[in-house]
Parts: sequence; C-alpha cells; structure tokens
Amino acid sequence: MGALQRRIAIAAAVAGLTVGGSLAAADDQVSPTAVPEADCGPGSRPETTDLQGRVPKADYDSGRVLAGYTCNTEQVGRHGTTGGFKALRYTDAQGHTCAFYDSTRILGMDVVGNLLNGTGLGVVVLDMTNPALPRKTANLVTPAMLSPHESLLVNAERGLLVGVMGTLATAPGILDVYDVRTDCRKPKLLSTTLSGVLGHESGFTPDGQTFWTAGAAGFTMTAVDMADPRRPRVVLVKSGVIAHGLRFSDNGNTMYVANMGTPSSNSILDKPSLQIYDVSQVQDRVTKPQVSLLSEIDWPGISIPQVAEPFHRDGRNYVLEVDEFTDWFGDGWTVDFKNSPVGGARIIDVTDPESPALVSDIRLEVHQAVNRTPEVLKDPGSGLPIGGYSAHYCSVPRRDAPNLAACSMVGSGLRIFDISDVENPREVAYFNKPSKGGASALSQPAWDPVGRSVWYTDGTSGFHVVRLTNGVEDLID
Repeated sequence: MGALQRRIAIAAAVAGLTVGGSLAAADDQVSPTAVPEADCGPGSRPETTDLQGRVPKADYDSGRVLAGYTCNTEQVGRHGTTGGFKALRYTDAQGHTCAFYDSTRILGMDVVGNLLNGTGLGVVVLDMTNPALPRKTANLVTPAMLSPHESLLVNAERGLLVGVMGTLATAPGILDVYDVRTDCRKPKLLSTTLSGVLGHESGFTPDGQTFWTAGAAGFTMTAVDMADPRRPRVVLVKSGVIAHGLRFSDNGNTMYVANMGTPSSNSILDKPSLQIYDVSQVQDRVTKPQVSLLSEIDWPGISIPQVAEPFHRDGRNYVLEVDEFTDWFGDGWTVDFKNSPVGGARIIDVTDPESPALVSDIRLEVHQAVNRTPEVLKDPGSGLPIGGYSAHYCSVPRRDAPNLAACSMVGSGLRIFDISDVENPREVAYFNKPSKGGASALSQPAWDPVGRSVWYTDGTSGFHVVRLTNGVEDLID
C-alpha cells in the first residue's frame, strides 16, 4: 500500500520540542485488508469456523476450547496459569538461558491463585535449560517488579533487566534495575530509585546506556542514564506527551514513539500516530538536551498505538507497528464500541525518518469491521473495548532481515506471520489456548531460534513454549 503524499505542518505542542518533517495522514487511503490465512499441515488442530481468528461461543459451550487451536505449532512447555505483558528471553555470560515474565496484568489481580499454584508474585524467572520443563528459580518482588505493567525489558548488550512500577492509571515511577548477565537464574538487584518518574511502557537503547520510561497517563517521557546501573540518573523529562512503547534505531539516535494521541475537546484522546524523534542530544549527553519531532504518520483504522519494533531488509529500515484493542479513545468517542476500529498491525518504511511510508497491514479477518457482526460480538470478550478480538504486542526474532513476526492477538491467541515480502505479509501459523473464560494473549512474544520456538503468556493460561512445525520453523533462520 502506497504512502499518502499529502503532508501538513506540525506545531510545537510543549516547551523544549523542536519540530521538523510532517504528518502523513490516513485520509483517502484504502481501507486495510486481512492477510491470507495459514495453510495448516499435519498435526494441526485448526479453528472451527471459516472466519480467521475467531473462537465462537459454541466452542466455549461445548468445551472444544479446552483442547486449544493449533496450526503448524505444538506446545512444548508451560508454566503457571497467568501472565501479563512481556515474555523475555536472555542468555547470560555462563550460557544459561532464562525466561522472564510478569505474572499478572494489574497489581492485585491473580494474587491468591498465583500464591496457591506456585507461580508466585511479581516477575517470574525461569531456567529454560529444558524448554519442555521450565523451572522457576526466582520471583522478583521489589516494587517495580510487583507491577511493571508494560515496562519490563531486558537489554542484551549489558545484561540488565529493568522495570518501572505502573498500572493503567500510572503509578509512581519506581525503577528497579537487575543484573542478569552474571547469572540470569538469580537476578541481582542493583538499584531501586524514583528515577522512572511515572510508569506504563518503556524503551531501551540498543547499547543499554539509556532507559526511557513512558508515563502515559502522567503525560511524560523520561530518559534515564544507565551508565552506572547502581545510580540511574534522569537526563530529560519531556511533558505533554501520551506515549506507549518507545523503540530505537541501532545507534539510539532515532526514537519511534507509539503516540496514543493528544487531549481534545471532542474526545478523550485524538490523533494517535507513530512519531519519529531525533534524540541524539540525549544519546550524546548534551547538557540540557532537546528532542526533535522529525515526522508523524497515521493510518486507516488506527486504534491505540502500542509499540513499533525496528527491523531492516534489503538496505531499508522498517518498523513493525501494532495497535492495541479498539479505538475507545478516538474521534467522537462513544460507548458504542461495536463501531470502533480494531487497529491490528502494519509495516512502515522509516528509511527516511522525515518521510515514513505505510507499506502493508497485518490483520486477521476477525479484525475487519464487516465481520464484527452481532453473532461474533457474542463470543466471550469480543464485544469489549479492552481485549476481545484485537492485537496487543508483536515482535521479530532479530532486527536483520527477519522472515517471521509473532503477535499476541488477545482472543485470537499467538499468530505467526511471514514478513519476508514486506508488501505482502501472510499468516503461516497460530496457537491459541483459551481457558473457560476466554483467551487473553497480551504479551510481547520472545523467540528461541535454537528451539525453533516462540514464548508468550496468556493472562488466563500462563507461560507457553510453542514450537513451530511443518516447515514454518525453517523461516526463523
């Protein structure tokens, strides 16, 4: 899909923000379409309707959902019965491979169950020596790790696991920093400080020198110097922004911001987008650094931008951007969520950071407005603005020419897409393991190239190790 050429100037919204570039708007673009369905091979247990991504109410009533739905995938291992927003993988200096995942979506949920079933509270640490038998080695229960919300990240370059205390309403930004390089099975707390300012989502420059927190409801983005992880130091607080995930170019000088929107008189939030910033002054540790907005782009059917993961192919730079939920903040906000767009995911060319271009969409048939019928909206959770049939996080196995992308798509479970042709992505596999109450696949997936597997969590069925099969596994390389 071609990029819109019309551009309009952007005025500075808050002090300290310099502006260049322009906004590529969604007006007059062709409505996004669903990707081709996966061709399920031997051993699969496919979905039972002809609507890609749907789990019908009839399957809940009959108990069919408890068997799960698989297409070119198989479950290898599992741990616990709950999960939050991140599943992370890391191999330490001694060669131990670990998984880290937040055990709950919101502080206070799942407490009794997690204590009774052995999952425990906070961030769960798993020894993944045998992926078929994940072994819990620690629970991180310092303030931020009890409720990291969407901020939990591990930096591979420096072996740092970092999270900021936060909830959907934003909490005080207590920032916890752990060393996992020495022994990922037993993370060592390096610091607990207030340097996060406010919590919700986050970002880490690839070199591990700067951790950014996105305060969302607090309207802040905060850059924290991590040169000495025992003494994190705030170098910039940008106010007046409502940001979700923050991701960075390889050199850390360009930041891709999932902009949730700006307050307006007509709605709670208006004009969500992907914003691209020059943050080189922060990266270079200039005194009183400024950040510059280079460009901004939105797209048809936009809901709530969640994160934009960078990758490269054939000499060009892209981001895999994903929206969460439905547009329950958008223009003319109404409690009639049935008519609100479901954002899905997309690939955006950011080779020229001042002129981003929409390349293609990644959506399921169940995301399409025409398919949000009264019958479909009776499926468990599907009529809700938070959850239902929507997307939440996507990831790629590597930045350099990835062939696959994995997306947690809430009620539709884990979906795997072939993105080797960036203009024509297609679905190649899926795995969905709902409980009786529905699926809640919300986490950023992690990749295990050695095991040809993807790790993710579902809020109602725990941490899953999912092996790709029927040739899809070969696309990880």
